Amino acid sequence: QVYLVGSGGGLVQAGGSLRLSCAASGRTLSTNAISWFRKAPGKEREFVAGIRRSDGVTLYADSVKGRFTISRDNAKNTVYLQMNSLKPDDAAVYYCAAGPFIGKNVKNYDHWGQGTQVTVSS
Repeated sequence: QVYLVGSGGGLVQAGGSLRLSCAASGRTLSTNAISWFRKAPGKEREFVAGIRRSDGVTLYADSVKGRFTISRDNAKNTVYLQMNSLKPDDAAVYYCAAGPFIGKNVKNYDHWGQGTQVTVSS
């Protein structure tokens, strides 16, 4: 089993920044990809950004390119999502997810964290 703990959400003004963290534990060798998804009220869960732990290859949703940066610290089994220039549309519950392959489809991921709330005031 793989356990994921997401943290770092909060309330921020539009234009501000937050950094989310996803700490993985358990059988992490089976999970080469860790990604962030988000779900806003009334919307589907959507892919935000992902990173391949083995080589650092990253993938971003078009809506966050240039504003969000995903990174990893393999020694700490932790993935970070630096979010800059936040917009009210970025407000959602953010979930980290782990799976064998990086991709934008939720079906790629077998393990999910508990979610952390990001609120952006205009």
